[in-house]
Parts: sequence; structure tokens; C-alpha cells
Amino acid sequence: MLNTDEIRKEFPILGQKVHGKPLVYLDNAATTQKPQCVIDAISEVYCTINANVHRGVHHLSQVATEAMEQARTKVKEFIGAANRHEIIFTRGTTESINLVASSFGGTFLKSGDEVIISSVEHHSNIVPWQLLRDRIGISLRIIPLTADCRLDIEAYKGLFSERTKLVSVAHVSNVLGITNPVKEIIDIAHSHGVPVLVDGAQSTPHIKVNMQELDADFFAFSGHKVYAPTGIGVLYGKEKWLDAMQPYHGGGEMIKSVHFEKTTFNELPYKFEAGTPDYTGIIALGKALEWVESKGIENIAAHEHELTRYAVEQLRGIEGMRIFGEPDGAAVSFLVGDIHPADLGTILDHLGIAVRTGHHCAQPLMELLGIPGTVRASFAAYNTKEEVDTLIKGIERAVKMFA
Repeated sequence: MLNTDEIRKEFPILGQKVHGKPLVYLDNAATTQKPQCVIDAISEVYCTINANVHRGVHHLSQVATEAMEQARTKVKEFIGAANRHEIIFTRGTTESINLVASSFGGTFLKSGDEVIISSVEHHSNIVPWQLLRDRIGISLRIIPLTADCRLDIEAYKGLFSERTKLVSVAHVSNVLGITNPVKEIIDIAHSHGVPVLVDGAQSTPHIKVNMQELDADFFAFSGHKVYAPTGIGVLYGKEKWLDAMQPYHGGGEMIKSVHFEKTTFNELPYKFEAGTPDYTGIIALGKALEWVESKGIENIAAHEHELTRYAVEQLRGIEGMRIFGEPDGAAVSFLVGDIHPADLGTILDHLGIAVRTGHHCAQPLMELLGIPGTVRASFAAYNTKEEVDTLIKGIERAVKMFA
């Protein structure tokens, strides 16, 4: 069990007021707030060990390098990867997916090949494949939805052909809060000899993931959604793929030797980490994952699932409420009557309640649902049932205003 009263004390931002009301932060699927230990880790780097990593013989550089590489080991352990050199640091999930689209696509895909994605994908798992399509002539196959907004696995099985070269799917929908059956999706793809990329942006903060059990070929997530700073993310890739793929960026650190005639590339993981990395963010990411482990991700998940269940129950009591899908994660999307989501979000904001409104970077899904967008409330370890009650009262107040 989580002690949310004690946890909230670790997050300085949660003590403030917005428009004179206590902040109720329910936009965690967009980004989580940061505990004091992560904030302190950033400050400590700049105050005590700030120096460019991997390139210096002096003390500060060596200490900073060691701290960064310890964070890589922490990530490897946190997601159950086999090897630390399979952990590539990026700016976030978006860059991780773009790296695979560019490097895997540039190495293994050609005109006429096919990539399977799903109807619930975030734009970051759609647009990179469209860019690759426009560049080299691949095709996209889309996994449709069932009536209850879940991926149609039977239809998915029929999408494979001899031209299928990759499957790329979200672990958890950032809109619907539904966990996709990625293990089954991976097993089906592997039965056809097709590798799979999993977008773990919405799962890693809430679900214990293990690459050895999941058997994903690639797995991407963002630090800022798991209590770490913005601008730092991870791409896990199986060694056999990373070894064979061409680099994504060229420059310093990703090379062994450079001559005007020829360049040879560095070993993994540095082959994909050109330039000075965000070692401060990486070190703070390691601290954030330690924080999650100290609370127990299973405890966090149970707490968030209970909040989501409670929120869904309370929301269903509001006249005109439409909840999309049956969320089993830490987010719920809804509309109320004819109230535009932006209008509802604005009213809630003036009550101190932060929710996300709009298409959530999932416009194709909105088109399938026949709506312009939704209101999304999403939960983290520090949220409480009392905050859900405040949300419900805020929505009810808005309904009366628009009646």
C-alpha cells in the first residue's frame, strides 16, 4: 500500500494553488511531476560533478561518466534487459521511434515492404512511418478496433504477408487507458519472423515490464512520464538488430575513427549516441527509477488502478457522460453532453484541476470515434480519491453552467 500523504510531501509542486484553489494535477499521461530527490540529483550534478562524459581523463569527467553509466545499468535492470549495451539514451519515446524508423528502416526496408501499426497509436508512432513511406515507398497496414475499442487480434493475424517487415504498437493507449495484448501481438509477429517495436511511454510508469518475458525487439519510453526530467528517454533494442542497423546521427562519440576516406563506428550503445548526451537528465532518470522501485511499481499500479476504477464509477453517475473504452490503466477519457472538451477543461482549470483536452496526438483514433477530442484524467502515485471527488464536483458544476 502507498502512503499518499507522505508521497505528496516529496513533490514540491503539489503544494501550490492555482486560481486560488489547491492544485489537483490529473495530467500525468502527458508528464508526471518530479520528486525532490530527482530535483536534487539535477542540482547535485551541476554543483559537484559537471563535466563532459567519456572524453576526459580528469576527475570530474570520470565521476560524471561513471554516474551516467550507473544510470544505464539501472535502466537495464528496471526493464529487464539482457545487456546494458542494449540501452540507448534518446530524448524520449518520439526520438526512439524515429531512430528505429530511420535506422532499421534504412537498413532493412525497401519499396513495397509493409509496417503494421494500430488504430490507437500516438502520432509519434504514425508520422515516422509515413515519412519512411514517402521516402522509400513502404506501405502501412492498420490493426482495426473492435466495438469495445480494443485491438482486433483476429484481423491483425490477417495483415501479415511476405512483405511485412515490422510491427510497431503502443503497449497502453494514451487516450483510452487500455492495455494492449502486446505479448500476444509479439508472439504472432515472431511466428511470421517479424520483429516488433513497443511504444512503452504509457506502460513503463505503471506496469512492471521485462524485456526477457515480453520478447520485444525494440521498446521505447520517456523519462518525463516516469517522474524523471523532460528531454531524456530510452530505446531498448535487441543486440542483433542494433548491431546490424546503420547509425541514426553522425558526429562525436559514435565513431571509432574518422578519415576523409572512411569512418568506422563505435560499439554499442555509443554507436547511437552521437554528441554530448544529456548526462544530467540520464543521472536524474536513474534516480527517478530508484524512487519508483522504493515505492514498488506493483504498489503504484494497484493504487492507480483503484483510482481509475473509482473515477470511472463516479463519472458514470454524471448525466450525459460518455466514457471511451474500458480503461484498465491509469487514464480515462470522456465527454459530457455537448460540452466541448476545451470548454470543460478551462472551467476545471479555474477550479484548480489540471486535465488534458483535445485529440491527445491521436487524431486517427478520434476520426474513428467520430469526435473532435476528449477530456482525459490520468493518475500517478501521488493522486488521491479526494482529488477524484474534486474532479467530479468540478464536472458537475460545469454541467450546471451549460444546462
